Amino acid sequence: MTTTVPSLDRLRQAYAETSRATQLTPLLESAALARETGAARVFVKAESLQWAGSFKARGAYWRLKQLTPDEAQRGVVAYSSGNFAQGLAAAGQALGIPVTIVMPIDAPAAKREATKGYGARVVLTDHGERAREEVAAAKAREISETEGLALLHPFDDPEIVAGQAGAGLEALDQLAAKGVAADVVLCPVGGGGLIGGVALAFHYLSPSTQVFAVEPQGFNGMGSSLAHGAIETMPLGPKSICDGLMARKPGEAPYAAVTTTNVRGLTVEDAAVRGAMKVAFERLKLVLEPSGASSLAALLGGKVDVAGKTVLVVATGGNVSLADFMVHVNNA
Repeated sequence: MTTTVPSLDRLRQAYAETSRATQLTPLLESAALARETGAARVFVKAESLQWAGSFKARGAYWRLKQLTPDEAQRGVVAYSSGNFAQGLAAAGQALGIPVTIVMPIDAPAAKREATKGYGARVVLTDHGERAREEVAAAKAREISETEGLALLHPFDDPEIVAGQAGAGLEALDQLAAKGVAADVVLCPVGGGGLIGGVALAFHYLSPSTQVFAVEPQGFNGMGSSLAHGAIETMPLGPKSICDGLMARKPGEAPYAAVTTTNVRGLTVEDAAVRGAMKVAFERLKLVLEPSGASSLAALLGGKVDVAGKTVLVVATGGNVSLADFMVHVNNA
């Protein structure tokens, strides 16, 4: 199967459109993190402060803009464990497009309620011992067929990749304004929509930058696929606290984008993620959900040699309840 890889012009077109509806999230520099890791400079792209609490609003808005007038009137359906749900619901609310979200029953309650708060209809699925994304995806397809709604994929779509690339283009502009270029980028990965876009942005505009795909232990589908040269599905195993990164394999569109660039995979453990959440709060004054803190966990855990290098950490989301946040940081 041949999958379209968005061009630089397409990335820029998407960013020009979505930047009118999203926030320019801050690029935070931390001298403390640089000293602790031996890096020359460390920057954190705080996508946790984006509308709906994560980068997902970028790709969701751009994808909705590609609907035909008839599709937009009837509405869309998608499955998501939370952040794409909120991003799509918020984008749908802004554009007046009805949104139905299928969510696993064990998705965080805070994300479920926030999705409803943006006006979306939420349908829950109970996956039992099966992979939760497979059950939720099947339900979304059923709703699409029976109700005539456009079926959107949370990450396996070239237009989602193009939309998410805005986080990378924006970071590149912000780094350039400071007169620096990133040697290393650490980016969390679930299905791969974000890293597909970010990797392409840096591939086109900063090809010497090394981008790393950061995944939870046991859910390193992108890293394993890159290592073996074909998409691989990870076996069912223990859950991770990084609920937004528990895809068992990368999407074809993100994988196609990533394989045109120079991305390497690495994994982080839950304990390291808890520690990173605490550091983000104490040092950066950022509240990050586990998935959003995974890239910082990789930096702090020494997963990459960053001595003397300029590092960009993509902090992808902050959608976590106070109760869950406290449990994680208190166990760090």
